[in-house]
Amino acid sequence: MHELAIVQNIIGIIDAEAEKNSFARVVEIRLAVGEVSGVIPQCLSDFFPIASKGTLAEGAKLVSNVLPVTVRCNTCGAEGKPQNAKCFSCGSSDYKLVSGREFYVDSIEVE
Repeated sequence: MHELAIVQNIIGIIDAEAEKNSFARVVEIRLAVGEVSGVIPQCLSDFFPIASKGTLAEGAKLVSNVLPVTVRCNTCGAEGKPQNAKCFSCGSSDYKLVSGREFYVDSIEVE
């Protein structure tokens, strides 16, 4: 249920941006959510109407773009999505996560 706290932080980011940039309303919020970030986009969408009520973001569309897991193999150097927890290219399990844990507000469309 940490998604409620995350949504509240997103509202805080919007409030801070509104103070800096003087906008009246948020139309759309685009999020980047890594596939293994631990954040569940549907839960964010469920909590957003509740958390945004009475704010500049009330009624805004919340869009989550899921970023896939990408690893770099320490054995062969290949970069891509692992298969069965192994390098898709050489089968090694010695790799480093390159992307997929991210979570951030990518953009805010305002009026």
